[in-house]
Amino acid sequence: MTNIHPGAIEEMYKIASINLSPGTVGQIAMSCMVNPPAPGSPSYDLWRQEREGELASLRRRAHMVTDGFNSLEGVTCNFTEGAMYAFPRLHLPPKAVAAAKAAGKAPDVFYCLRLLEATGISTVPGSGFGQEEGTFHLRTTILPREEKMAEFVQLFK
Repeated sequence: MTNIHPGAIEEMYKIASINLSPGTVGQIAMSCMVNPPAPGSPSYDLWRQEREGELASLRRRAHMVTDGFNSLEGVTCNFTEGAMYAFPRLHLPPKAVAAAKAAGKAPDVFYCLRLLEATGISTVPGSGFGQEEGTFHLRTTILPREEKMAEFVQLFK
């Protein structure tokens, strides 16, 4: 983009990134979620079993990701509860911040790009969410299937 204020460019990227979820499918899924099978209906027991299993799996995945981040030097993460994202804080050393600035990138953007190049893990820089000045974060999801989550945590480490 040429002759566009950098702040406007950041907002354009943010707007583009929220278009990842298709509307129609999401609306159908939401309708099914808010109108589940009633007790006594033929599919109720299976629905309840699947729902409880998925919620338990999400909780285990949240623990895996949070524990994985907190086991790393220079990374802290609050427990992911009630969301599908983790927002670990990156305590970047001065040399990493300087390398980012030399590359013309915000430190969290630089970190996320390097992480993608090195591991294939796609994350979102925290600067897109109005993080506190002088702090660096990234956002990642806990949605990959549980059997893939251990691989993700190892790859991130």
